[in-house]
Amino acid sequence: MTTTSTIRMARENDPTPTTFWARLGAAFAMFRNAKSITGLAILGFFVLIAIFADVLAPFSPTKVDNTARFQPPSAAHWLGTTHIGEDVLSQVIYGTRGVIVVGFLAAIIATVIAIVVGVVSGYVRGWRSESLSALTNVFLVIPGLPLIIIVASMFEDPSLILIAAVLGITGWAWGARVLRAQTMSLRNRDFIQAARANGEPLRRIITVEMLPNLMALIAASFVGTVTAAILGLTTLSYIGVIPVNTYNWGTILNWASAQGAFRQNQWWWYLPPGLCIAAIGVALSLINFGIDEYVNPRLRSAGERARAMKKKGLDVNDAVTAVRPVAAVRPVTAVRPVTPKDPTA
Repeated sequence: MTTTSTIRMARENDPTPTTFWARLGAAFAMFRNAKSITGLAILGFFVLIAIFADVLAPFSPTKVDNTARFQPPSAAHWLGTTHIGEDVLSQVIYGTRGVIVVGFLAAIIATVIAIVVGVVSGYVRGWRSESLSALTNVFLVIPGLPLIIIVASMFEDPSLILIAAVLGITGWAWGARVLRAQTMSLRNRDFIQAARANGEPLRRIITVEMLPNLMALIAASFVGTVTAAILGLTTLSYIGVIPVNTYNWGTILNWASAQGAFRQNQWWWYLPPGLCIAAIGVALSLINFGIDEYVNPRLRSAGERARAMKKKGLDVNDAVTAVRPVAAVRPVTAVRPVTPKDPTA
């Protein structure tokens, strides 16, 4: 039997899709449920605001209006003004750009490192696998926030790219650990063994055979890293590690706290950025829940069963499932058996 026929038989016996694009499409099916769609819609709204901030913002975030200090929301300033007359809505819009840039850039850096280290350490064997696993364990115990504070203090004006790079470099270890465990289970599958027997190079086995089957875990790791990076950025900005001239939602909260907006109940200054942080956190959580529902067979079957019940008009929360009434069936009367006559009688 030739090697080509061996690969064909392995693919026919394996439940995974046969082609690269089919496996890739099946992997991104995790975004087809209601939770993921809702989360992606909210996240897309913030991404559009970040892209078109120059068009959407009514004023420059640093424009000062001496005649409108500490003004509540009005027709001229929809979210009020700061202590020196700056428009809060414009600051929130421009601050969205910094949050999105740092969140996605840090997630891209962390995800790339996690894929390279996690998948390679899970596929290879021997000292190479153990060395990459030890490197992952080292980065698991490195405290990210204190390291970022130390790095930021070394620069007079650290850029958002530097902050994103530090967040990404310190946040890849958890994703690499999960990918390594999943890769170790995939490397013994029939289609991987057949590709190895066919002499396929390592890069093709990883990129074509393995990565499409790991897309759900990669997406979950990416979403989790975006969440951690956004929270890290806003935290560092709020405590004053990042310069206040770099606008993001944490910077707005820092200025509001420093000028006593919390004590004077000037809610229009601190509430909008706080709600934005909560909204983008909810969006990322919904996306993560949708991915988890797709990856976990129990949650996926429960979700499909609930959607099927809703289509039939049944209440999912009912303790007892409604049963469609069945038409009454006429009872069958007993028939006395007839003894056949003896033909010789």
